[in-house]
Amino acid sequence: MAATIQSIRDKVAGGERLSREDGVFLFGPPSPDGLGRASSPDIHDLGALADAVRRRKNGDAAYFVSNFHINPTNVCISGCNFCAFATRSEADPRAYVTRVEPLLSKLAALDLSRVTEFHITGGLHPALPFDYYRDLLAALKQAYPRISLKAYTAVELDWFSRLTGLTIDGVLEELVKAGLESVPGGGAEIFEPGIRKRICPGKITGERWLDIHRSIHRRGLRSTATMLYNHVETTESKVDHLIALRDLQDDTLLRQGSGGQAGFTAFIPLAFHPENTPYVHIRFSSGLSDLRHVAVARLMLDNFDHVKAYWMMIGLKTAQVALCFGADDLDGTVVEERISHAAGAQTPQGVAEADLVAAIREAGFVPLRRDSVYNIIERYDPAAATV
Repeated sequence: MAATIQSIRDKVAGGERLSREDGVFLFGPPSPDGLGRASSPDIHDLGALADAVRRRKNGDAAYFVSNFHINPTNVCISGCNFCAFATRSEADPRAYVTRVEPLLSKLAALDLSRVTEFHITGGLHPALPFDYYRDLLAALKQAYPRISLKAYTAVELDWFSRLTGLTIDGVLEELVKAGLESVPGGGAEIFEPGIRKRICPGKITGERWLDIHRSIHRRGLRSTATMLYNHVETTESKVDHLIALRDLQDDTLLRQGSGGQAGFTAFIPLAFHPENTPYVHIRFSSGLSDLRHVAVARLMLDNFDHVKAYWMMIGLKTAQVALCFGADDLDGTVVEERISHAAGAQTPQGVAEADLVAAIREAGFVPLRRDSVYNIIERYDPAAATV
């Protein structure tokens, strides 16, 4: 039977898992049918369904983290067509490599008393040894033992394996000794091989990305998952991507028998920013598109506890509205993000905790400051912000 908004509404009410056909319908082409009606579900109906699931899982809680982004280098051999951040060599005038001692001096001059996470991702530098990446973690952990290290995507971990000849498990063992505590979900993009070949032909396959996160979870580490949208993907490829993540989470939870405290902590839909890329002709995603991606993710990923509205990519105002469309997390303070800004992001490179708290309160939720794996550090008064 073809998916309808009513059949999906019945499934959501009964706690039944949505099918591939349901996901395709929910994303659905926005073109009108013969009667001038949109063939995809009304955004308000979709939002109400996602909000029901969000409240079932997280009540009136909305999370954020006080984090600081570190992008060690923008020199990268991957050659992704959509990336405006990377340079091919240190000869490029935009190229940089973050050295440990200057970084520590810079951090020492900042007030990091509220920061609980260093979020570390960067390029695949052809000349930097694995020791550089491992020693960076060790130096940060020694200087800031209370700050959690969330570092190195599956793409970077694969690169370290190629550099050293170690298995992924061997790479993880070395990094955990240095202080690694969780792993970001970047590099997933879209798993569909044909699309991946067009946008990031030099990057690891989607299957490899999933296998690496399977290894991460087997070590008892947590990670996030992402999906890049608004480029050349198809509706079907997005749904298949979400189902692949859901299947891996099923396997992890079944294997570890952890009652949900394992595997992926959260899913983050990432809006592609086309400026300074070969896809500059593509328009930035609309607010309605951003809300639809959050909502569909919340409905499809029934075994994920959290869905983020990453304000850095979609703006704080849209992220605030997304809290009513299935999201329960605004990510964090970020501070000095470089990657999306290289592609034309117009958002600030960081935001104050007070602004995140105010946005959450105004949306009608209770702000919770968390750590990297959703342990609650601070619960704020739920009183509405003054406007």
